[in-house]
Amino acid sequence: MRAPASSTRPPTSHAVALWCAEQGWPVHPLAPGRKTPPANCPSCKDKQHAPKDCACLSAGRPCHGFHAATTNTTTINAWWSAHPSWGVGVACGGADLIVIDVDAHSAPVPDRSRLLPGIPIHDSVNLQGLVSGYDTLALLAALRSQQTPAEDKSTLRVRTPSGGLHIWYRNPYPAARVRCSTGSSPKVALAWQVDIRADGGYIVAPTTRTSQGTYVPEGPSRLPAPLPEWLGEELVRTGHMIKPALASSKRVISPRRSRTAVSGRRILDPLLLNVAQCALTPEGASFTEKLNRAAYTAGGLCAAGHLDELPIRAELRETADSARPWQTARNERIIDSAFSAGSAHPLRIEGRS
Repeated sequence: MRAPASSTRPPTSHAVALWCAEQGWPVHPLAPGRKTPPANCPSCKDKQHAPKDCACLSAGRPCHGFHAATTNTTTINAWWSAHPSWGVGVACGGADLIVIDVDAHSAPVPDRSRLLPGIPIHDSVNLQGLVSGYDTLALLAALRSQQTPAEDKSTLRVRTPSGGLHIWYRNPYPAARVRCSTGSSPKVALAWQVDIRADGGYIVAPTTRTSQGTYVPEGPSRLPAPLPEWLGEELVRTGHMIKPALASSKRVISPRRSRTAVSGRRILDPLLLNVAQCALTPEGASFTEKLNRAAYTAGGLCAAGHLDELPIRAELRETADSARPWQTARNERIIDSAFSAGSAHPLRIEGRS
């Protein structure tokens, strides 16, 4: 099936659900005419249990909203054949999607200190006419010298019945997980009236019809583009990254490994751990300095013959990308430069303990 398009006869919800599943996006039902999932079954309503422990899900029953999402065509056919009026929701986490949800609600504009959390807006910046998430997202993009995502024709954009916009992006680094947020949150928010739909949330599929109107694809693209690097950096800055588990600094040393290799690991491992721990601090962790030091030291150890260059370079990249997944190209440049500089000064470790 071709991607749903606003210029052709609207596809059925069943067809949309199957198309989404073909893209690898888990889908779940939405209540007829609404943008929320149908109610749980009577048994689940009466019981307090976690979705993962619910027998309904293993039996193919659509309880617990997006937790029931699936790409199984047999289940999808059964659901929408029995309930053709159901809408379609897409579980963002399972689909590796990050959706920028721009609102255009009529609401009092907050103080400028709350428009872009973490970014002070100087009094000289004229905010006259700012009324919605379109404006705060455009302001953020302008401050970063970027195009506003609301005008990004390279990716799927969906106009909502309320006048908002869903900007769909693909998570280019699935190992890096992103949390949902609302633009009014005092703790984690990208911008006022700009929500994030990612892990632990869902998004309404394009062409879904509700009592308020239809979710209409806009522009030429019908598939999500990779999330722009600058937006990924903003999500890191604003605390949207779900903290990864740090790898243990203890490594298994092969009995066949030479004494100098063991000594080399003893020098390098604490530096790699310092880089890995930057994952717990989105900014202000001296990440570049720590990665520089680790790569420079690694270059010196490899040049002196204590460690093998290819696996060490790969380990440096893996550690850096885990800590700062949205700047892999920059990580690579830092490693290459520092490693080359370190290689020019072989690190002798005789006599070190």
